[in-house]
Amino acid sequence: MSNGDDDPADASEEADAADDGGDADESMGTAAAPTLPDDATEESLNEYLDEIAERLEAAETEADLDDVEALLDDAETGIEGADLPEPDEDDEDADDPRGDLEDRVAELRDGVEEARGPYGEDVIDAIEAASGTVADTEWTEDGHEDVAAAVASFVDEAADAIDEAAADAIDEADEDPEALLGEAADDEETAAAGPIPVDQLTAALDAVAAAVAEAGFDADEDADAIAALLEATDDLEAGLDDAEEWDDLETHEQLRAQGYYDVLGHYKDFPVEWAALKEHEAQGNVDMILLALDSLQSEFMERHCLEAFERMGKRGKTEDSVQEILGRAEKRDQPAIRILGKMAAAKATDTLVEYVGEDSNPQLQKTVFKALGEIGAPEAVQPLANQLDPDGDTDELVRPHAARALGLIGDARAVDPLADALEDDPSDDVRAAAGWALRQIGTREALEAVAEYADEHSFVVSTEGEKAERALDEAEPAPTA
Repeated sequence: MSNGDDDPADASEEADAADDGGDADESMGTAAAPTLPDDATEESLNEYLDEIAERLEAAETEADLDDVEALLDDAETGIEGADLPEPDEDDEDADDPRGDLEDRVAELRDGVEEARGPYGEDVIDAIEAASGTVADTEWTEDGHEDVAAAVASFVDEAADAIDEAAADAIDEADEDPEALLGEAADDEETAAAGPIPVDQLTAALDAVAAAVAEAGFDADEDADAIAALLEATDDLEAGLDDAEEWDDLETHEQLRAQGYYDVLGHYKDFPVEWAALKEHEAQGNVDMILLALDSLQSEFMERHCLEAFERMGKRGKTEDSVQEILGRAEKRDQPAIRILGKMAAAKATDTLVEYVGEDSNPQLQKTVFKALGEIGAPEAVQPLANQLDPDGDTDELVRPHAARALGLIGDARAVDPLADALEDDPSDDVRAAAGWALRQIGTREALEAVAEYADEHSFVVSTEGEKAERALDEAEPAPTA
């Protein structure tokens, strides 16, 4: 409250000054924006990123998120210009301050993207996807009726969700979606012929999408309307998913009965089988992925089921899954062989060992060697060692993979053949791979065999020798006689 003696001009100047000071941080409250430190250090840059993270957590509007993006741009500039220690290239476990800071910036940028929206464009994308589903699917008679009901319900929900500004957009649109459905329903000739035609349904959906585009929703000001419209599209998608179609009718009923779709909540991926597959992968539901692989006879779903198993690795290993993938591997299917390696499926060893000597198919050999190494199969040591012979039929580009597989297995029986390869092979790539493998085996004999080449003219070979020397220096001294 002011008293009567105050000069109005002074009060006005004070108010203007207060306004000028508050504009920069109006969207984020009264907290001042963090300042990029001069002569930045790892500690000061981390503190700067901590402050940005706090602002990201407090962000409520798109403008707030834009401010955070700008601060992250400054952070990247500061990191690029900072005098930070560089990691030792020869030490895989060495600290990398610059890389750690860059990872933090990338993580915060991901957080900004996750916090944005939803937008009117998301509603339009969902409606267009649903329209495509309606148009491209062959529905049964009951399914067609259910689709028509789902579309009509969506149009009603969308009309209720749109505020006055968007309602004006509907009025101005080329087509009124409710009128489209009403005209079709009132047409005696159409009614006698059956449910509302598909083109009428898609036209109604397209009209809603056009109205949403015309409305130009703002992610902040129209957040409630956008959320309500997305909820309406979720209901529409659920209605279309439940509607009966001719293709794979028995398959979908089987999947639904066995709970395959039970994991679905709000999802954006189509088809819904793929969306469900992602959830089953995340939850480790191996049986459900096998069910999809067996039931959904499409190359699209087969590929994604196999990729899910490859990403899951050991999490996806069960007796049934190994049996299924092994059956494919027995047909020399390389994706299946990769999966067996990621699963560390020892049961596959005998089958894979049979392919080790297939010199006419180098790509198959590379895949098999790596899988045997990941499995850690001791039965493969001798067959793989045989592939190291430079006078044999094994391709020069394949021999390094045999050496690395032996290193992954870690069996001391491989020391002698690997040492021979290190000494005699004409390819430096093979010799370096043999040195790497000997270091993985890690016995004193193996390390000493590599350390002899620390001064080798070949950089890739000498690097392995130097690492072996350091490992020997760090190890306990050899027992004396």
